[in-house]
Amino acid sequence: MAVRTWGLALLLLLGLGSQEALPPPCASQIYCYGELLHQVQMAKLYSDDKNFVDMSLSKDPDQVLQSFRALATAHNGSIPRQQLQEFVHQHFRSVGQELLAWTPEDWKDSPQFLQRISDTKLRAWAEDLHQIWKKLGKQIKPEVLSNPERFSLIYSKHPFIVPGGRFVEFYYWDSYWVMEGLLLSEMAETVKGMLQNFLDLVKTYGHIPNGGRIYYLQRSQPPLLTLMVDRYVAHTNNTAFLRENIETLALELDFWTVNRSVSVNLGGQNYTLNRYYVPYGGPRPESYSKDEELANTLPEGDREALWSELKAGAESGWDFSSRWLVESPNLDSLSSIQTSKRVPVDLNAFLCQAEELMSNFYARLGDDVQAARYKALRNQRLTAMQAVLWDEQKGAWFDYDLENMKKNLEFYPSNLAPLWAGCFSDPGVVDKAVKYLEDNQILTHQYGIPTSLHNTGQQWDFPNGWAPLQDLVIRGLAKSQSPQTQEVAFQLAQNWIRTNFDVYSQKSTMYEKYDVSRGQAGGGGEYEVQEGFGWTNGVALMLMDRYGDRLTSGTQLALLMPHCLAATFLFQLLLGFLSQ
Repeated sequence: MAVRTWGLALLLLLGLGSQEALPPPCASQIYCYGELLHQVQMAKLYSDDKNFVDMSLSKDPDQVLQSFRALATAHNGSIPRQQLQEFVHQHFRSVGQELLAWTPEDWKDSPQFLQRISDTKLRAWAEDLHQIWKKLGKQIKPEVLSNPERFSLIYSKHPFIVPGGRFVEFYYWDSYWVMEGLLLSEMAETVKGMLQNFLDLVKTYGHIPNGGRIYYLQRSQPPLLTLMVDRYVAHTNNTAFLRENIETLALELDFWTVNRSVSVNLGGQNYTLNRYYVPYGGPRPESYSKDEELANTLPEGDREALWSELKAGAESGWDFSSRWLVESPNLDSLSSIQTSKRVPVDLNAFLCQAEELMSNFYARLGDDVQAARYKALRNQRLTAMQAVLWDEQKGAWFDYDLENMKKNLEFYPSNLAPLWAGCFSDPGVVDKAVKYLEDNQILTHQYGIPTSLHNTGQQWDFPNGWAPLQDLVIRGLAKSQSPQTQEVAFQLAQNWIRTNFDVYSQKSTMYEKYDVSRGQAGGGGEYEVQEGFGWTNGVALMLMDRYGDRLTSGTQLALLMPHCLAATFLFQLLLGFLSQ
């Protein structure tokens, strides 16, 4: 029986990085690599590969592996599907048995923000969304702590809110928008517990994994922990919590500096920025069969590199998108993915924001040396982003293609992430962003901002719109001092809220993504659209809190406004010019 290897040495031979080979963060021969995982996943016993790796063991892993080897030997290494099914049924327990439903103790009936929503239908909907937190609450059973080797779930001491659907564990960047919603729902203790879970992960592993499973330990997700802590501390004024955990926040940012930095040379000047990069091969355990089948379309020597790039795409949170694919003729082919060969605008904006927050944190705690250090890091990043990513003519930032040494000028909402993150020095760039949106005809989409203008079938592409990306653009534009730009931000918020509300009115469900070409639940990608949904709920609550006195649930205005938005904006500019 051929045993599948981890492929780390091969990755380095392929030139995927200059780092020394790292030990695999997950050594489980059941959940992360190995022949058992390979045979079960390639037999496709479940419609979703994630189902198998989320199952817990009914026996110790050594016993399970011993039984598997005996079964494989009896069948000359190729176990029939029926026997595999019987083996899994005998040695594994169904998904979710290690979790308990949990109602947050700080949940209350009527948080104050609801009273700021004027439209009675929207207020009733916001009450429903507030209720959903109770459905998304989870707590891990003590047996995961006492017998961790039997579970793919990483034990966390404190209960947490999950996204929903197939995602019954917490996820890193999802949790930021979940926490924003929880704070509006006056659930600061729940947020504190979730933050403590993340801080514990940093102390244990040096970073926050993609999600709360051991098979996610190879990769992280967009680094928003510092921002999460900022929002919690601003809400509670809990300076003691900040003081206790400031060094752990610094440790997490060090992970990105040490493991995800890249140098870009422009005009003889070197600039250091960051990228998504996962120096581990092998298929993703939760999407094993898809990754294996995709790799089989390539020469054997290219497969480990493909798997590494797929994992980097998952680390970006945009799994998957034309953003990471090589330009045509392979734009629709996921096998052309090159995530690590891009310098992403949003990642660097998030880190720039984190550096500014760390400087403020240290100043608040009286450590002027560290405050100055992080201020200098932010200034260096601002300079690098201006030189490498900013395009003055187009009025936006763009991912930098390291292979071809040029910007990727395609539209993505992430191109405006520096506005959201406050990572710019010229206030005028906020108003330039409106023209950028107009030039790409984004303001004509009545159901929300599309994730891209390419329909590749990937879920982070057209026609899907995602809640966090709406937030990036809307709150970025809202930073403008111009009433016209602020009005564009409001109208974009109105579009998204009405899409969410209309679909909820029909389906009584919130979704992880929406089709902004038709105003319905989204699709595409590797799995069916999921219900829940943590970050969608959080963004909806944030927008209703910000614009609650103006947002409406009616449909007549919705049909008029998005199509006329660009013209309305230009007309307002003309009136302003004539009045001067």
